[in-house]
Amino acid sequence: MEALEAAADGPGAAVDRQQREQQIRSTIAARLQETGERERLEELLRTKLVECGWRDELKAFCKEIIKTKGTEKISVDDLIAEVTPRGRATVPESIKAELLNRIRTFLQQSV
Repeated sequence: MEALEAAADGPGAAVDRQQREQQIRSTIAARLQETGERERLEELLRTKLVECGWRDELKAFCKEIIKTKGTEKISVDDLIAEVTPRGRATVPESIKAELLNRIRTFLQQSV
């Protein structure tokens, strides 16, 4: 749908929309940082991930990769590249939803 709208509006409209979206993201990130809400959200995320066992599961996955490939044949960057997609994909939806709701509430209160 967005592609159709962008095509109808011309290539410049798509670029303008992307720039506006990036500006909004930057503004939100700055506001979260200024108010300390970012740190509170990060701490909430850490706590929730430990509570649900996500951290332990990912740690075990890292150990298995290292055991399989050997410490001499894998760098930290390689390990991060291999673990990151799984880590992101396995964050429980309930935790993502809770964080998103907290961000929405923050934004509503900030306006």
